[in-house]
Amino acid sequence: MNKIVTLEMAMEHIKDGMTVMIGGFMACGTPEKFMDALVEKGVKDLTVIANDAGFPDRGIGKLVVNKQVKRLVTSHVGLNPEVGKQMNTGEIDCELIPQGTLAERIRAGGNGLGGILTPTGVGTIVEEGKQKIELDGKVYLLEKPLRADIALVGATISDKKGNLYYNKATRNFNPLIATAADLVIIGAEKIVEVGEIDGNDVMTPALFVDYIVEV
Repeated sequence: MNKIVTLEMAMEHIKDGMTVMIGGFMACGTPEKFMDALVEKGVKDLTVIANDAGFPDRGIGKLVVNKQVKRLVTSHVGLNPEVGKQMNTGEIDCELIPQGTLAERIRAGGNGLGGILTPTGVGTIVEEGKQKIELDGKVYLLEKPLRADIALVGATISDKKGNLYYNKATRNFNPLIATAADLVIIGAEKIVEVGEIDGNDVMTPALFVDYIVEV
């Protein structure tokens, strides 16, 4: 199967109302060409799961500014004031999750787990509506797994089968979200032949990848 597609072909899979995971940390590692294409396409009512909301002019922030995000599941929005504005007007529903909890909920979704137990948030607003479990004398919150319809992953290098390498900090949430979506689309800075990435450098195996776009 040839996984390499055009940007236009990849974006055809993203429809109104879908849940989309997007890689990146403060837009580092976010596939920017995908963000631009989604803005141009005008897909709306998205639920976006990501570490943060980017900046108004970078990363996921482009989608927020264009009012394409209906619900945002994230750990940090402080770098994008547009999120706060839309929260105040009721245009966006934002679920803030402690960063480690967010990462582990995505990991749980990718590994088929029923959830995770964490003490983070016990006794705070974070625990509202969640089941508490006492184990060995300590109280934990049961946090349920997160999955998405589509994951948009930013990679530095992909081979033609979809084995991925991420350079330095671009790794961040990208390997996690690649495991936790029904369809995984890669935006790769460079595509190489199979075997050109040393096996020790493969950070996401090809079996998780459905489509590759050279961006």
